[in-house]
Amino acid sequence: MPAIVYIRFIRKITAAPEAVIKLKDIAHIANAGDQKERMLDTVIYRITEKDSNIVVLDSFLVFQQLMRIFPEHELQLIGSEQTIVRVQRSKKRTVWPLVILIWLLLFIGSAMTIMNFHFDVAMEPVQQKIHFLLTGEKLIHPLWMQIPYSIGIGVGMILFFNHVFKKRLNEEPSPLEVEMHKYQREMDVYVAYHENSLEKQNVDRHS
Repeated sequence: MPAIVYIRFIRKITAAPEAVIKLKDIAHIANAGDQKERMLDTVIYRITEKDSNIVVLDSFLVFQQLMRIFPEHELQLIGSEQTIVRVQRSKKRTVWPLVILIWLLLFIGSAMTIMNFHFDVAMEPVQQKIHFLLTGEKLIHPLWMQIPYSIGIGVGMILFFNHVFKKRLNEEPSPLEVEMHKYQREMDVYVAYHENSLEKQNVDRHS
């Protein structure tokens, strides 16, 4: 009876141009016995200049390679059916004037949003009213309330995004990170489906 080798794909990896992708780079295996190291060193794919920035290695391609070399083993897939390989091309230099311009646009846009929100909800009259109720004195600018409130907005934004520059405040992901994770997963599903469809069309043309 052939030994059953369990294979679990890594969802996403990064590789250099013209890299040689081995099984150990894209998957974990179990129950391979003495053949484990040899199986992990099996070459699955070679990235070439013809490849785009994303290459999808699905289970069919991997199983085809492994069954040709290890016909005595039975392969069983666990989890994801493919690995998305992002080819890391040469990085472009950071254009600091553009970065500063984008930062200023975001800063001004955020400030305008906050000011317009406070104008819409009449925050200043509310603070003046609270000051009058507490002290019995009418004051146009109750700074003792406005200054801590302004500082609290900044502290609240830091706690919301859970970052101070590159330092994370705690292990919990911020709502922005959760949304970015959802977006990235949906993008990976789309890319995997789209790439597999193109490969299938190419195979059908040449068959």
